[in-house]
Amino acid sequence: MFYYVLKYVLLGPLLRLLFRPRIEGLEHLPAEGAAIVAGNHLSFSDHFLMPAIIRRRITFLAKAEYFTGPGIKGRLTAAFFRSAGQIPVDRSGKEAGQAAIREGLKVLGRNELLGIYPEGTRSHDGRLYKGKVGVAVMALKAGVRVVPCAMVGTFEIQPPGQVLPRIKRVTVRFGEPLDFSRYAGMENEKAALRAVTDEIMYAILRLSGQEYVDRYAAEVKAELEAAKKASRRRG
Repeated sequence: MFYYVLKYVLLGPLLRLLFRPRIEGLEHLPAEGAAIVAGNHLSFSDHFLMPAIIRRRITFLAKAEYFTGPGIKGRLTAAFFRSAGQIPVDRSGKEAGQAAIREGLKVLGRNELLGIYPEGTRSHDGRLYKGKVGVAVMALKAGVRVVPCAMVGTFEIQPPGQVLPRIKRVTVRFGEPLDFSRYAGMENEKAALRAVTDEIMYAILRLSGQEYVDRYAAEVKAELEAAKKASRRRG
């Protein structure tokens, strides 16, 4: 119930008023049945802008840190994400990835929309990074189509580290659903999973117009953080 109050009464109307999102390709979202919506991830605002403009409910796999923050702020954030129907995902370790897949398949098993960011984390520089294969595993196991989605302009309104977003118009762009039925039964084959994931990322790339980096975003972030620490030690 709180999800629909947020969407139609509290947060949704406010977001549509402030950011006046352009919506392109909304007809590509299925009116019913299970599907995965796979998008780029440029900003914290992405979590709210896409759900605010689509008709159906969508459940996202959200990082566990949103549910475990300390103090009053942490408890309020956790309560907000839980009330909005989001699922916490521990992003550390192989078993954590399997748990995320299980939770995602439960959503699809209820014939709902599942939202996922294949990059696994927000882009720190506005570029599109290599996708992780979890999205492919879920698409093949559930036998569902994947709708690519591009958020355009959200990095500019709220890049990582900025608390309050700038008021500026954004675009939410959906592409034609991708059918991977030709890979049926191949959800345990690494080559097939990589091929499916790369096709999804290419579809997102075409919609977003971002520069593509053939590396995982988390690895690049870790390298940058290590370089910063080393620089501070030398200084």
